[in-house]
Amino acid sequence: MSLLSSSPIPRLAAALATIVLLAGCSHPITMITETAPPRSTAHLIPKKVAYVMTDAQRDLQVTTAGGSGDRVSYYPYRDLEKSIRDALRAVYRHVVVLRTAGDVKANEAAGVSLVFTPQIKTDSSSSSWVTWPPTAFTAEVACVVTDTAGAEVTRVRAVGNGTAEFGEFNGDYGLAARRAATRMTAQLSSEIRRNEKLR
Repeated sequence: MSLLSSSPIPRLAAALATIVLLAGCSHPITMITETAPPRSTAHLIPKKVAYVMTDAQRDLQVTTAGGSGDRVSYYPYRDLEKSIRDALRAVYRHVVVLRTAGDVKANEAAGVSLVFTPQIKTDSSSSSWVTWPPTAFTAEVACVVTDTAGAEVTRVRAVGNGTAEFGEFNGDYGLAARRAATRMTAQLSSEIRRNEKLR
């Protein structure tokens, strides 16, 4: 056997290559939460409103930072669609979804009086050098609100921050993300409710 084949250098190079491949891995998580703001039918605004969500938005995958040099991936629009709908349903009697905000005929046919077009931003990080799930997460939604004809009425914005420590995960690796989504939902419904232009 040659000296080259018995050398530890090839084994070391292979180990380093494996580490490089594993570093920066993207782990899937979800932001979907079952928690929704309270909905009191006696206090709902008697309007039919809509939010805009396209299939392209639902299919948009985002990757942000996790722990130990890894990253996490998720679908912010798909995951937060329920949160946006829940926030609206906490304020209005009827909520529907549209594919576009500017289709006047579709808006009139649906009988909506206000159309919410959300733009979502997310970010994550982790204080851990050992585990990959994010320990901090931010979810932000900014909505342009238009009338049936497409004229801007106002804008609303909500931000939710969520944290989770290693001992809390128990296999629930998107815990910080879902906590952020829950807080974002509650703030969004509050911002809508107190905006006089949206009553």
